[in-house]
Amino acid sequence: MKKSTKSYDINWLPEVEEHDYPAAGSYLSLIFDTDSVTTLVDQLQGASISMFKAKDIFRASSLSLLGVSNLHVKKDQKKIRLNKALSPLLLVRDQTNKKLIIADGYHRLCAVYSFNEDALIPCKIV
Repeated sequence: MKKSTKSYDINWLPEVEEHDYPAAGSYLSLIFDTDSVTTLVDQLQGASISMFKAKDIFRASSLSLLGVSNLHVKKDQKKIRLNKALSPLLLVRDQTNKKLIIADGYHRLCAVYSFNEDALIPCKIV
C-alpha cells in the first residue's frame, strides 16, 4: 500500500511579532545580566531578516528536537497545516560558548523541522 504524503508550504510573517521581543528578553534574562539583555533585545529589534535552514539552526544551538506531543509544537504544526504565517525566530550568537541561543521561536523551529528539516527559516540574529 502506497503511503501518501502531503507537502506543506511554510508561510512566514514579514516581520517578527512585537510580543516576541519581551519573550526573548525574558528567556535571555536567565543567561545574561539586565544591561546585556536590554542591549541584545534592542539589537534584535534593529536587525534585518536572515534565512537559515532548520537543521543548521538545531546543529548550531545544540538543542534537542521537542517531540510532536509538545502542546506548543502541536499548535505551530496546526498553523502550518492551516497555511497561517509564523513569526520569524530571534537568535543570539553566544560567542563565549560558541553556540546559538534561540531567544524566541524554539517551538516554531521544532514544528517546521517536523515537516522539513531543510526548510529555510527567517530569523533575526545578533
